[in-house]
Amino acid sequence: MGRGDCAAAGVCTMVTSGGGARVAMAAWSTFAAAVNVFLLLALPRVSHAQTFSFPFLQPESCGHNQYFDISALSCVPCGANQRQDARGTSCVCLPGFQMISNNGGPDIICKKCPENMKGVTEDGWNCISCPGGLTAEGKCHCPTGHVLVERDVNGTLLSQATCKLCDENENSFTVANALGNRCVRCEPTFVNTNRSCVCSEPNILTGGLCFSSTVNFPSRVISSARYGELGMSFTSEWFAKYLQSSAAACWVYANLTSCQALGNMCVMNMNSYDSVTFDACRLFQFIFENTGLRTVHSISFWRRNLPWLFYGDQLGLAPQVLSTIPLPTNFSFKGENQNRKLKFIAASYDVRGNFLKWQTLEGGVLQLCPDTETRLNAAYSFGTTYHQNCEIPISKILTDFPSPIFYDVYLEYTDENQHQYVWAVPVLNLNLQHNKIFVNRDSSPGKWLLTRRIFLVDALSGRENDLGSQPRLTRIATQISLSIYLVPNTKNGNIYPPLITIAYSDIDIKDPNSQSVKVSFSVKYEMNQGEAQVQTDIALGVLGGLAVLSSLLKTAGWKRRIGSPMIDLQTVMKFLVYYAGDLANVFFIITVGTGLYWLIFFKAQKSISVLLPVPAQEERLVTYVGCAFALKALQFLHKLMSQITIDIFFIDWERPKGKVLKAVEGEGGVRSAMVPVSIWRTYFVANEWNEIQTVRKINPLFQILTVLFFLEVVGFKNLALMDSSSSLSRSPTSYIAPYSRILRYAVSTALWLVIGSLQIMFFAVFYERFIEDKIRQFVDLCCMSNISVFLLSHKCFGYYIHGRSVHGHADTNMEEMNMNLKREAENLCSQRGLVPNTDGQTFQIAISSQMRQHYDRIHETLTRKNGPARLLSSSASTFEQSIKAYHTMNKFLGSFIDHVHKEMDYFIKDKLLLERILGIEFMEPMEKSIFYNDF
Repeated sequence: MGRGDCAAAGVCTMVTSGGGARVAMAAWSTFAAAVNVFLLLALPRVSHAQTFSFPFLQPESCGHNQYFDISALSCVPCGANQRQDARGTSCVCLPGFQMISNNGGPDIICKKCPENMKGVTEDGWNCISCPGGLTAEGKCHCPTGHVLVERDVNGTLLSQATCKLCDENENSFTVANALGNRCVRCEPTFVNTNRSCVCSEPNILTGGLCFSSTVNFPSRVISSARYGELGMSFTSEWFAKYLQSSAAACWVYANLTSCQALGNMCVMNMNSYDSVTFDACRLFQFIFENTGLRTVHSISFWRRNLPWLFYGDQLGLAPQVLSTIPLPTNFSFKGENQNRKLKFIAASYDVRGNFLKWQTLEGGVLQLCPDTETRLNAAYSFGTTYHQNCEIPISKILTDFPSPIFYDVYLEYTDENQHQYVWAVPVLNLNLQHNKIFVNRDSSPGKWLLTRRIFLVDALSGRENDLGSQPRLTRIATQISLSIYLVPNTKNGNIYPPLITIAYSDIDIKDPNSQSVKVSFSVKYEMNQGEAQVQTDIALGVLGGLAVLSSLLKTAGWKRRIGSPMIDLQTVMKFLVYYAGDLANVFFIITVGTGLYWLIFFKAQKSISVLLPVPAQEERLVTYVGCAFALKALQFLHKLMSQITIDIFFIDWERPKGKVLKAVEGEGGVRSAMVPVSIWRTYFVANEWNEIQTVRKINPLFQILTVLFFLEVVGFKNLALMDSSSSLSRSPTSYIAPYSRILRYAVSTALWLVIGSLQIMFFAVFYERFIEDKIRQFVDLCCMSNISVFLLSHKCFGYYIHGRSVHGHADTNMEEMNMNLKREAENLCSQRGLVPNTDGQTFQIAISSQMRQHYDRIHETLTRKNGPARLLSSSASTFEQSIKAYHTMNKFLGSFIDHVHKEMDYFIKDKLLLERILGIEFMEPMEKSIFYNDF
């Protein structure tokens, strides 16, 4: 390579040493700088005022002599002697002009043909003399039955085109094809019927086929499409063209595609059958009944050459098909041989009856709603309850489904010998009419008529006059539900044949761009819940009986505590209230036990033996929970009323310390009086009593936050999903199954009970022992304050806290108080218990009726506002009466505790273990009251 060659190439490899390398580097730098300058000058600059918008145009808006530029997205004029092509995105020559150049798109050059050769060849590149007239496009026109010949056999262009008549004689039987450019053999039915290419009378020409008039076939064919939801039917262009011909070809020639096409038209009419009208399904039934007994695969409903559309119209046949023979395969969630996939496949056909392919239903074949493939395929994961719904524009449906595709659905399985088989899946079409009755909407399965073939969208039969026009009506599968039924008492995951329930909606097309339709697809799993309901009823009966006994014991205990042996209306009402509370506990136990049963046995099972209840089967559980809540609310109100009617009296053991001189009003003198005892100790103890009313062993805020933490953060809520997974986490890209109400209840209540139990254990074992015990502190406070608490929760039953100070008085200074505590710590004084040398300060008390009567006489002055007082002066004010009544009650209760009143004495004993368990006192306080140690 010389220097000139090096400069021309632009790159030169210098192998010389020294200055040669430097020269090369300098040349390369000069070249790079030149390129940069060129780019700066050539590239467009963005102005600050420049906008990035332009007029919006569509191809339809371009004129006749314009085309739509797909790059500039605008209308551009065609060249000379040109016009817009059929698509609108290019130009073609005008009639009488031939193409000279064509570089694709609008880049063409046209030239006018000479006067003696005004015609243009079919490809548009040459001019030619025509034997007859011209078409609107300037091409040669031939009469009917002739073909246009422009070139000889070796492709040489003829100077004049000729029209050749096709030979219809017996040796050839040819006619011109639809394009008129070649001769083809006549349709075989013409030859078979008339031995010519003409279907002459009395033979019948229909759908482009020729049939003999001697064929025994119904002539009154109804080419109407039924739209039962809209209550209308009209002549379908598709049915008018192809129904009779398909039926005749199926009947006469047993043509397979014609039989499939006839079956498709029956399915497009919702498999509806009318014994009077010869529509698509009546024609299919006619052929079915007259083809003999040649069956396919020994299935009596499937005749040779015909599609399998029906299971028969016998009453009671549907339950036999759905719940008689289980599928010969097993399903399991775990283990080496787990089988968790429902392998549905479908034989698909086009509307003309051509078999398309076997295809799996995965990938959303039957799901109109768009989604990811993972979520779509989750519908066929065994045990996963699936639900999908969306709203789709009608315009999108018409675009995606110009012609219906038909599916015969099967479930593929492998037997124990590893041979593959398919099981036909029955279909329950809710739009099917049998003699104008929607039999499949009946609640009784015995009246159902099961079918086989389905489609998703039919926008073809709704066209009235032109198959290329917009449909007047469109039929869409808006609800598709797949039901899986578990065989009762199975231990190996056996199921009955699945059932596809499908409902179609008839859409009256007015404006496809503004109309939309809601569609859904679901998969549900069911099992017979009869045994579970029987077990629940047994548990309810047994526990309900125990609740009656418990309520009777509580009522008997209540009667003893109020000291009334008579059974009256109040007793009956009390029993009902107790029974309401116990029955609420029964409902709660049953619902929690039922929920935990389904949670454990469904999620942990290996071979499938149980399935979750469907929402309709959960109604009993919801009813039980509602009853438990209502009955507990009644018990709560009863407890609230009982608490606000309790009598509480604080006994002050403090005695006056000496006497003081006190002025006497109205006498002008003084006299000695006892030093009054301070009331502040009583007030303080009463205030502390009010505060400990809110002491609980469970912290509500901590309980709620902890439960929410485990549900939402840890992921325990995922255990309530209606799928087989026991994982606490779910991938964001995976399908999230709907929640089961019974599982949500089980998980929530289980967490609530476990966390609550842990709190109670922590409070009882650790907190009360090592941190603080509020109740014990209150008892100590009573003892330090020299105050006892006398509480009557019933007329003759209550509780007593002995707070009498062992030091004799508590109203003292700090030094003496400290000395008293020190003496007590060194055991230099007696113990605090009611009985000498004991520590027992808390008691359950059962008082005698005599003691209660004396108590009521004193208490009556506190509740009576007016009238004479029996124990107090009638001239005193209400406030003074209350003060005197307080001192009288304090003195009486103190003397009662000190055994002063021998006729109202008491004794102390321990409760029997059975008494503690049953919450009832066996011994009735007749003459003496009873104090039970309450440790």
